[in-house]
Amino acid sequence: MAIMKIRGGDLDLVEYEFSTFAPGKNLKTLGFEKKKFSLRPIREKVHVRAPARIHLTVLDMNRFAPDHPGGGGIGFAIQCYCTAEVRCTKKAINIDYDRAPIIENFIQVFRKVTGYKGGFSVKVTDHEHKHVGLGSTSTVMIAVATALNEAVGSPLTVTQLRHLIGHNYVEETADGNIAFGFETGVGPAVSVHGGMVLMGDELALAYHHTFAEGKNVYIIIPPTDISSAGTQEFDLLMNKARTLDYRDRELKAYFFLMDLVPALERDDLKKIGDVIWEIEFRGSKRAEVEHHSYGIYHYMNLLREKKLEFVGMSSVGPSIAVVTGLDKNAMKKLIDPLGLKIAIATKSDNTGLIITRSP
Repeated sequence: MAIMKIRGGDLDLVEYEFSTFAPGKNLKTLGFEKKKFSLRPIREKVHVRAPARIHLTVLDMNRFAPDHPGGGGIGFAIQCYCTAEVRCTKKAINIDYDRAPIIENFIQVFRKVTGYKGGFSVKVTDHEHKHVGLGSTSTVMIAVATALNEAVGSPLTVTQLRHLIGHNYVEETADGNIAFGFETGVGPAVSVHGGMVLMGDELALAYHHTFAEGKNVYIIIPPTDISSAGTQEFDLLMNKARTLDYRDRELKAYFFLMDLVPALERDDLKKIGDVIWEIEFRGSKRAEVEHHSYGIYHYMNLLREKKLEFVGMSSVGPSIAVVTGLDKNAMKKLIDPLGLKIAIATKSDNTGLIITRSP
């Protein structure tokens, strides 16, 4: 893997080498294994359904790196789901998923932490919208982690599972290995609790509230040939975005605490949308949007001019999330003249994870 440079200022230049490794070879247990867990493996198959997330912004990209989760941020859950089915086995680990290395790695983390000596049969179904800002990796991982935990008697807490995912967050590489990726913790927290969450640094859940109950969520993926993954994402996040967050992080935090939280408390979608629109031009979010050569700003501005209540880009894009009271037909009539199409028509999810069992 290439050595990527991170520049935060004239005297702040470091190099980070994206080291790849085989699943199970670089496990971070966070000291949880020091506790002796009482395991009670069950015979039933565990089913977990986890909602995907819209990641609206990181709070401060100077506070995270590929091997250091954090940075804070906000996001909300949508009714677009990933599922995991897990059953305990005697020894074998069988994974039915086309991204098996990331699942295998977390299984080894989980076994080392809990002391579980048996195997697992795992089947994963994701929402099939990868690298467009809907958090396929984080949603799959919290679904799998929860199912593994339930299958052996729930020895770990939700917070412990989130932290293990965050510190062992990886993406697969072309050669079948894995490498550490960026993780704020927004995705797993959103999937667990539903609604909108506000995260602090070090994967801390600072605030959670229901969001846009009864409203419609439309995901629009405008045309772009700009990559939102791999080395281009690294260059974006760890250079321009860091510099902009040095400047705007205090203002962003103020917006969240003094404007966003009160608006969520009174279910004021228009005010929430106004805050998010302001954030689109601040700090690292500005770097993410401008990564798409101002095209995303153009499309989002067209949508805002149509008086839509909430318009924001998810993660590094290119997905644009629109939250509104308009039904699908009215929305389609509104955006067809703009040359845009609805990729996903859904709603916010205020329930979070659903766990069931079957024989």
